[in-house]
Amino acid sequence: MTQQLPQVPSAEPELSGVRNFRDVGGLPTVDGRRVGPGRLFRSGHLAHATADDAAFLSSLGLHTIFDFRNAADVALDGRDVELAGVRHVNIPLTDPADGSEFWRMVRDGDLEQLRRVLSDDRAAGRMAESYRTIITTRTAEHSRVLHAIAEDSVPALMHCAAGKDRAGLSIAVTLLAVGVERDAVEADYLKSNDPRRRYLVKRSNESADPHSDEVMQLLSPLFEARAEYLETAFAAIDETWGTTERYLSEGLELSPQTREKLRARLLDEAS
Repeated sequence: MTQQLPQVPSAEPELSGVRNFRDVGGLPTVDGRRVGPGRLFRSGHLAHATADDAAFLSSLGLHTIFDFRNAADVALDGRDVELAGVRHVNIPLTDPADGSEFWRMVRDGDLEQLRRVLSDDRAAGRMAESYRTIITTRTAEHSRVLHAIAEDSVPALMHCAAGKDRAGLSIAVTLLAVGVERDAVEADYLKSNDPRRRYLVKRSNESADPHSDEVMQLLSPLFEARAEYLETAFAAIDETWGTTERYLSEGLELSPQTREKLRARLLDEAS
């Protein structure tokens, strides 16, 4: 399968209005191949993309943008910038009603509320459980994404709000499907912790201490990429399906033919 892909700059761009953008090209597979550059990208939302950002994104030759945000996310940050000729597919990976009160508290709650809900590892526990839930309950959505990529959706960009959790899991699932090693998947995932990549926390100014050091410390587990979160997702795969192969074939209903199409779309030619 021959693909005409645009030339992608080797240096990672500094986008003014888009957080956490990167090309996942170069990651190694268990059989010695690598994800090809310019095939699969990830980022935070595109709602605040500048004209220069949009011009750069347009230069990538994107076929499809997969947006995993729900309606509440879009209401908070806005719709993605439109890129001419690029298909935009919205596949929410969380229900807007799921945790809406919690996230309202994150934005508007005072210090005592945050202590009560987030202290003593409760914030990290919530995040780990959300990863487990997405893996075990959103198999149809992930299957849809992978089948689309296998057919015609490359080059593709995957994003959610921060580009860390829902997009991070979707990228992870895609990489597992083409044989990328779990350690390499985790290394890419953890890049979201770079200060210039991280989602900018939105807090209202109604409370007396919206951005105090203690508030930011309490919120930090919600906005960090932690190895333990991704490891919880991997454990959910193993506990539910036994192996990654069974997860892909039974959970995501990927046939050997579809897996091979994915590899042809996303991997460099075998040497």
